[in-house]
Amino acid sequence: MNGTPVVRPRRLRQSPAWRRLAQETRVAPAQLVLPMFVAEGAAEPRPIASMPGVVQHSLDSFRAELDRAVRAGVGGVMLFGVPVAKDAQGSGATDPDGILNVATRIAVEEVGDALVVQTDLCLDEFTDHGHCGVLDEHGRVDNDATLVRYREMAIAQAHAGSQLVGLSGMMDGQVAAVRAALDAAGATEVPILAYAAKYASAFYGPFRDAVQSSLVGDRRTYQLDPANRREGAHEVALDVTEGADIVMVKPAMSYLDVLADTAASSPVPVWAYQVSGEYAMIEAAAQNGWIDRDRAVDEALVSIVRAGADAVLSYSAVEAAERWARG
Repeated sequence: MNGTPVVRPRRLRQSPAWRRLAQETRVAPAQLVLPMFVAEGAAEPRPIASMPGVVQHSLDSFRAELDRAVRAGVGGVMLFGVPVAKDAQGSGATDPDGILNVATRIAVEEVGDALVVQTDLCLDEFTDHGHCGVLDEHGRVDNDATLVRYREMAIAQAHAGSQLVGLSGMMDGQVAAVRAALDAAGATEVPILAYAAKYASAFYGPFRDAVQSSLVGDRRTYQLDPANRREGAHEVALDVTEGADIVMVKPAMSYLDVLADTAASSPVPVWAYQVSGEYAMIEAAAQNGWIDRDRAVDEALVSIVRAGADAVLSYSAVEAAERWARG
């Protein structure tokens, strides 16, 4: 009308081909990490009721799922052990014949050249009280005594062949303590993934089913308050200073602002964990016919990468990668 061109952004959305070409954010299978639960003594995989499609693996089904993950092209696996016996010190975490260390050796032997085999370095699966550390005489988590156990766990996991240790316990000084222990043990090439901004979230419930957690109470004295954004940035900065090779934001979908802050400031790679409750919500809504499951899975993963994650831990990792390969 006055010679000014009419801007029509819709021109770049008019067909599937155009939408693919104009897409700003893409997620590749290699950016995904599959969390896996391996149960001691399991004769067959055990379904986890609160996480449809996810199981506690037997050693046989674990091997088969590792092969599937390789064929799907995902970047790695994060291993969690589900022991038969637990005690106050979480002794099974450092037992060379404990389920997590056994599973790690198997994974490295089976797929260690094709996937990054990662191990959860935390005591909660192994303690009879369910906390991420050892307790003092008043029943409180003892930060410094826990660091001793984390050092021992790091060495045990490195000896089992872990290619990355994931420090998820949120103890003060854990990165520096584990880095020193690994270096002293000659495991200088084992990287540390620090769960740097890990929040005391309600979305962990299904995970606690998956590892048969013994927790009574909560972890609010050591995990972050969901209301605190700046504190997340502070924790990330501390872990980078202590020597973290990668930092993590957990959960992912409810903390995209924290994730974006971290991605904007971190000098090291930034990962995010799409946690059990976030996974379960999508599955439950899809089973009720309320949402399109595949679209919701893809949209969730895109949102996490769009916010700045270089990689995403997701229970949908292999299924999504296989579906993308099929077109």
